[in-house]
Amino acid sequence: MWKKLLIGLFAASGVAQSTDGLYNLVKRRLPNHIDNFQFNLVSNITGNDYDQFTVRNSPNGTVIVQGTSLSALSSGLHRYLTDVAHVDIYWFIGSRLDQAPAELPRLHAPIVGSSTVPWRYHFNTVTFSYTTAFWSWEEWETELDWMALRGINLPLAWVGAEKIMVEVFQEIGLTDAEIATFLSGPAFQAWNRFGNIQGSWGGDLPTEWIDQQFALQKKIVRRMVELGMTPVLPAFTGFVPNNISRVYPDASVVRSSSWNGFQVRYTNDSFLEPFDDHFATLQASFLRKQQAAYGNVTHIYTLDQYNEMDPYSGNLDYLRNVTSTTWKSLKNVDPDAIWLMQGWLFYSSSDFWTDERVKAYLSGVEDDSDMLILDLFSESEPQWRRTDSYYGKPWIWCQLHDYGSNMGLYGQISNITQNATQALSESSSMVGYGLSPEGQEGNEIVYDLLLDQAWSATPMDTEKYFHNWVTSRYTGSKSIPQGLYDAWETMRKPVYDNTDLTDIDAVIKSIFELQPGVEGLLDKTGHHGTMLTYDPSVVTEAWQSMFHAANEEPTLWHNPAYQHDMVDVTRQVMANAFIPLYSNLISTWNSSSKDTLTQDGQKLIQLLIDLDSVLSTSENFRLSTWIDSARSWADNESQASFYEYNARNQITLWGPRGEITDYASKQWGGLISSYYIPRWKIFVEYLQTATVSAYNDTILGDRLLDFELGWQKQKWSDEPSSMVNDLEQILTEVHQRWQNVFA
Repeated sequence: MWKKLLIGLFAASGVAQSTDGLYNLVKRRLPNHIDNFQFNLVSNITGNDYDQFTVRNSPNGTVIVQGTSLSALSSGLHRYLTDVAHVDIYWFIGSRLDQAPAELPRLHAPIVGSSTVPWRYHFNTVTFSYTTAFWSWEEWETELDWMALRGINLPLAWVGAEKIMVEVFQEIGLTDAEIATFLSGPAFQAWNRFGNIQGSWGGDLPTEWIDQQFALQKKIVRRMVELGMTPVLPAFTGFVPNNISRVYPDASVVRSSSWNGFQVRYTNDSFLEPFDDHFATLQASFLRKQQAAYGNVTHIYTLDQYNEMDPYSGNLDYLRNVTSTTWKSLKNVDPDAIWLMQGWLFYSSSDFWTDERVKAYLSGVEDDSDMLILDLFSESEPQWRRTDSYYGKPWIWCQLHDYGSNMGLYGQISNITQNATQALSESSSMVGYGLSPEGQEGNEIVYDLLLDQAWSATPMDTEKYFHNWVTSRYTGSKSIPQGLYDAWETMRKPVYDNTDLTDIDAVIKSIFELQPGVEGLLDKTGHHGTMLTYDPSVVTEAWQSMFHAANEEPTLWHNPAYQHDMVDVTRQVMANAFIPLYSNLISTWNSSSKDTLTQDGQKLIQLLIDLDSVLSTSENFRLSTWIDSARSWADNESQASFYEYNARNQITLWGPRGEITDYASKQWGGLISSYYIPRWKIFVEYLQTATVSAYNDTILGDRLLDFELGWQKQKWSDEPSSMVNDLEQILTEVHQRWQNVFA
């Protein structure tokens, strides 16, 4: 079965395996060592059916990497760089590969690797909004090199899909105005592609944006192929502008279910039933236009029709007919087509998706190898067990980990090593490991761990893994103090190995990111839980070890990885410290002690002020980085304002009236000072005037919403006044001011 799934890798016409892409990667990231590596494609090394590599030295010192595919070669290169040269490339920090020794170290013995699965997958559809919505080519170039070196060979490629979509709709006679009512803004395109929302609040999607993203996608797809990846391209899902009936008056069109409380104008998308003949026509147009744009580079297509929405009917024959006709529409254009879908719907809408309905829906694809399912939340809510391995359909074990690109130290390292390995031994149709976070964020080590697990037949030794990760992470300093190893080991089990998923199953949010209130903030459970799964003193201890490590090795203060991680861990320490301050405030209010209430409120606000100062030292933790990226795509001030509004709205109200408020909240310098602190001030001031008996959620909520709506329309012009480059000075001041609270 897996061999058919590999058909898209290099069998597509016009795509030949060439090592030029890898040599170019070395030239980009290790320019002083371009002549020190040799890449050779071979047919077999270990006898394994999947990707294999070996790394050895030639007599003249050249590092020779042999592999059965480009992805195998890049994985072998990565093993050498991390395990021997101790350098790597990271999210946020960027490439540290240029820190490799001038004379590359020789290997004591060859390195041999074999993947345990044919596929290593990356991206969630919503990652393209929560993380990459406003990325430049430079950011994508770094991401693609990161992906290649980590052995990813099956990435989702959603950028610029609106261009193809618009051309298909124009071809059948829909006007630009009719199409504009369907397309969503830059920060919300993922949910438009899913059919959850339609239209755009704050303005229409500019044509210039559509063209710019299309041009960017061409670069992305080309580079994916050069680096040995099979891009997963979109297909026509069936969601169409409401005026489709004008051009297709006889079409079978139904309205999708509403989503997350949005007004009808922004949801209940029109859905062209797949068994309608027009569906196949639009599918053919979409796929052929896409192939003309990017070349014959893949046979794998992403297509999700019921993400967090129920089908029009639960009748088993109806469900089977939907998938059968959808599948045939793909195969009619591309006989080798494979339909990739996220299995999230079977979990998120489990009340609808009974076992018999899941089975009926999947059975519409008669050839099992023509479908590939992402078990999107395998570490917490594995659906493959419930569905008997998706009734024989190939599937990928995925780690979701994070919702809304929230920021909190968290992991499930036992689940993504032991449970994932067990799944591979139990399910013959498991064909890959994948990353499916809603947003890329600071817990990079857990994502690295799962991708490396794909190359190990037994569960990874996490203690050894964390130690080696630290060695490569902080390269560039004269030495790596023991305190850094101690810090990460301190956090490894308590912070990064949550195995009790009763209450918390993903990254933990801080309560200061939530709309203030007197109850409902503490110990929240579920996807956006606020309940800590560890003793906060653990993170404080790790933070102190990291801080004191720089006393032993002062060059760490100039190390980008250390700077980033010190900000991130300090952020968590301060976010945790906010909890008792808030509890004290509520307790004081309940006791009607006005003077103490004022003092408690001031202390709470001061902690946020200081946290804003810490975050503002790093561009990776600043609101301005997100907004500047959004505005950079604009051709004029009107577009810039629209893009900024999109960027602001997504991370706060998430909807014109706060339909999903604080879902994608961030702990960023500038966001805390301009958004969270004013909200908490409004809250504290209200408590000072309202007794317990007179407290009114509606009055407070209206005041907060008035502020929040106004904030959406502001223009960012200045960096936070507290922004300085001296992280050491700020952390020293923070430690002195809050040492009793942090203890």
